[in-house]
Amino acid sequence: MEISSATFVISNSKLSGCPNDGKPEYAFIGRSNVGKSSLINMLTGIRDLAKTSSKPGKTLLINHFLVNQSWYIVDLPGYGFAKISKKMREELHKMITGYVLKREQMACLFVLIDSRHEAQAIDLEFMEFLGESGIPFAIVFTKADKVTQAEVGSNIRKYKAKMQETWEELPKMFITSSEKKRGSKEILQYIEEINASLPSEKSE
Repeated sequence: MEISSATFVISNSKLSGCPNDGKPEYAFIGRSNVGKSSLINMLTGIRDLAKTSSKPGKTLLINHFLVNQSWYIVDLPGYGFAKISKKMREELHKMITGYVLKREQMACLFVLIDSRHEAQAIDLEFMEFLGESGIPFAIVFTKADKVTQAEVGSNIRKYKAKMQETWEELPKMFITSSEKKRGSKEILQYIEEINASLPSEKSE
């Protein structure tokens, strides 16, 4: 898939404010500082489309970006929140679960995981929640350039082993590096395949 255009459309905190044109949405979520904005910028080829920050927890709204005039990238707030108030944490949790569970246009949720670390309970618990809720998702391991390939491979194998304790079938997995432009082609191809499989009124 070639990206010919990608534009910011809207930020909001409620489902009622999301676009209602029926176009498929591909949402991206992960723990704070997992590299979400950098990944979105890599996929679209637009350096500052999603605002990056060294300060974790910057994304506090649901952000929609229209790609090729036909589908959306949705930048969701992270889980495992940065240093924010309990009230804000509860509001973000409500916002995230509301979108994930109720947004019919969401064709796939990409769960970002930092490949530098071994399996984290918070990631495993979130994916367990997705599985129990019947939410279609894929795993994106980020920052693969930050450690050796042996370490990346070891950490991913540990994630797989941990998930295989309770999962009959593992989700699709991608290994990425925003700095090295690794994994973009594979993710976009996967999105293209899903778009092609959707009813015409959703994929147009």
